[in-house]
Amino acid sequence: MTKKLLLYWKPLLAVVFWGASFIATKIALNELSPLMIIFCRLILGIILLTLFAVITKRDFSINLKNHGWILVLALIASFHLWIQVTGLQYTTASNTGWIIGITPVFMALLGLIVFKEKLLPVQTAGIIISFAGLVLLISRGKIENVGLLSHKGDFMVLASSVTWAVYSMMNKKITINYPPMMTILFLFLMMAVIISPFTLTAENIYAVLNLSAYGWIAVLFLGIFCSGVAYVLWAQSLKAMNASSVGAFLYLEPFVTVFVAWLLLSEIITALMIFSGLIIMLGVVLVNRK
Repeated sequence: MTKKLLLYWKPLLAVVFWGASFIATKIALNELSPLMIIFCRLILGIILLTLFAVITKRDFSINLKNHGWILVLALIASFHLWIQVTGLQYTTASNTGWIIGITPVFMALLGLIVFKEKLLPVQTAGIIISFAGLVLLISRGKIENVGLLSHKGDFMVLASSVTWAVYSMMNKKITINYPPMMTILFLFLMMAVIISPFTLTAENIYAVLNLSAYGWIAVLFLGIFCSGVAYVLWAQSLKAMNASSVGAFLYLEPFVTVFVAWLLLSEIITALMIFSGLIIMLGVVLVNRK
């Protein structure tokens, strides 16, 4: 029992960092553009992962075929983060946490449409339940008021769930002969290169140089803990535990987001929000059942 608890702290801490990342992003958005936040996060993550790779004597040799696939993933991931962070400008961190939680539903739908994977009746029920909870969350109980413009932040975050599902399915179907840690490092490097032409402007650099203390705390947290430490902990957890046990910790992420958003951003937690979120998570649990 004690041994299991010692294993569990790593995926749990990673999920706490990722759940809190939406709050840190909201804080950083007060001073930086979405792309600059992503770029800073990537650079800090690259520095930390490189140090870890050097200390643990990882192999830095490059395989061009592997890098071709990583480039495809980097393009998808860059677009994914851009629409997600941009969407956060127009919605709450709490809503974002719940909406991101629906990603496995889109993965199941993509598996059905693209790869002809079969859905069990319980999974179909889970998809319907999740979307019912999503509509209830976005509409705040007033379905007739839902609109693309009035709820653009929620819909952009929802679109990022789709792009992350695409990324996950691509990652599942292709073969990359790098260890997970080195794959993430090379992925971050390519993403930084991809977005740099759109990011490194005089205005953005000036904004970084003049960040407030809160801004620096948010950016450092995103880069060091969310893009660095969390990925290391997650990779170590996947080595020590089976994937389904580690993945189960992701169900906690929306709850972490809601709590930290209430604590640091004073976002209001309503009974309807919690009820909607629980419906979404119930559906996701059913979708993930085999």
